Amino acid sequence: MNVEGTTERVLRLLALLQRRPTWTAGELAAELGVTDRCVRRDVERLRNLGYPVHATAGVGGGYCLGAGTRLPPLLLDDEEAIATAVSLRLASGSVAGAAEAALRALAKLDQVMPPRLREQVRAVHGATDTLLPEGETIDADVLVTLARACRDLVRVRFGYPGRDGEPHERTVEPVRLVTTGRRWYLMAHDVDRDDWRTFRLDRMGPVSATTWRFRPREHPDPAGHVQRSVTAAPYRYLARIRLRAGAAQIRGQVPPTVGEVLADGADHCVLVVGGDDLDWLAAHVARLGVPAEVLEPAELREAAGRLSDRLAALAGTVAPAPSEPEENRA
Repeated sequence: MNVEGTTERVLRLLALLQRRPTWTAGELAAELGVTDRCVRRDVERLRNLGYPVHATAGVGGGYCLGAGTRLPPLLLDDEEAIATAVSLRLASGSVAGAAEAALRALAKLDQVMPPRLREQVRAVHGATDTLLPEGETIDADVLVTLARACRDLVRVRFGYPGRDGEPHERTVEPVRLVTTGRRWYLMAHDVDRDDWRTFRLDRMGPVSATTWRFRPREHPDPAGHVQRSVTAAPYRYLARIRLRAGAAQIRGQVPPTVGEVLADGADHCVLVVGGDDLDWLAAHVARLGVPAEVLEPAELREAAGRLSDRLAALAGTVAPAPSEPEENRA
């Protein structure tokens, strides 16, 4: 027997079982390039290692990785599991660049964690405060619920404020969670409105995953869609400004929640930014400190002119208005 090949195949089987909720023996066999009988043997190997692989018979049956009475011994013991889960919950909102990876790991760990350990983790997390920059606090259970719904392709229901400020029940098909640092968004297909929508997690009411599975559909790039939703859609004006600076330089000055920076050659870029006040937009662009050309709207050029006059007056560089000729005085 090729022990190394068997071990690698069993680990691949475990990864497949973690990817989605159920697999038929035929699907697993096709993914692994083996027979159904070989899949059954590998499932038994995982069970012997402590992984809770459940099997159901019938037309809709298959294999799934469930929560067991204890954690698989090859992963973590109880103390390590609690410490890891608590750290992941904190990292999901506090460690720059680690939020998405921490959330994926937390969703996997939460799936197989026994209820008694899960309650201990929640107790520790609920009694802990962190000294972090101001931002919206998101319940880690909401993050886990939405992450697993994205992975398992199940619809989600939650309350969300409408234009009238009152909460309305929304039913969506979730695609992706997007974080901009301390704020989280969900990109999903709104079932009732039949359109793609962006939702802020801190504005959601109670979140619950349904048992209704959906087929994945073609969708926009999640990060780009969320960025456009939060930087352009809510505002009265949408400005496009060509800047004499590289895209990387401007991205370092403009957060993704404020504007979108599009590369335009090696030494130029286009800033797309929304706002309700043209004077604010003009001042925002001026603070970047690089030569700029307003592409649209034309009203922004007028606002820039007004800003220029005010700054010149503030600096005392505006020449006084000429005196009226004496013969024209009353």
